[in-house]
Amino acid sequence: MSRPPSVPIPSLDRADRAELIRALEASLGHTFSSEPITPSPGPLIIVISGPSGVGKDAVIKRLREVRENLHFVVTATSRAKRPDEVHGKDYYFVSKEEFLTMVEKNELLEYALVYGEYKGIPKQQVREYMARGYDIVLRVDIQGAKTLRRILGDSAVFVFLVAESEAKMVERLVERRTESKEELLVRIATAREEVKHVRNFDYVVVNADGELESAVRLVEAIIDAEKAKVRQRSAEI
Repeated sequence: MSRPPSVPIPSLDRADRAELIRALEASLGHTFSSEPITPSPGPLIIVISGPSGVGKDAVIKRLREVRENLHFVVTATSRAKRPDEVHGKDYYFVSKEEFLTMVEKNELLEYALVYGEYKGIPKQQVREYMARGYDIVLRVDIQGAKTLRRILGDSAVFVFLVAESEAKMVERLVERRTESKEELLVRIATAREEVKHVRNFDYVVVNADGELESAVRLVEAIIDAEKAKVRQRSAEI
């Protein structure tokens, strides 16, 4: 391989920057590229899960407010709408018959029967926003996270959200006042069991009372760290 012809390089303290760069390029026989040295990170799928009463909705709502280029996938559910929820924003509220039709048409990435009601993630919504370069946030219960881990493997980031203690988790469930006594007992028993699944996730974030901003910043830091990795996660839906 022949060496490029020797080109005199002007004095560093006299030449302007453009002249110096042109001389360096000529000497090396190479034009310096203005393209990024590493490719821009692609869209990321972030799965946020955790037991009932840990504040998943609050963390995701705030995350959407402070972070750009992020799409929260609205889950379809057959359960009744709570007073403070908005159809199409918090969930797509559908009948059980409508939900089962979606299942038959293979329109859901995953779905599960939770506390007697169906929940599922529409595939098309994920595909559409990933194609537009958005990071995707999926909010699922523990059962849904297990299914998504089987489907997506390590191509998605799995974040486990917890309260600072079991007592605080139960307090939050009681304060919601959306369940009967029997339903509340089931939720508490289930939540206590679900905490044991933390080892199946990539990250754990504590959402302590009065510390919502801290929890959201930690989720943001997780996303930033994932995007800085040399080996990027890449999901295809």
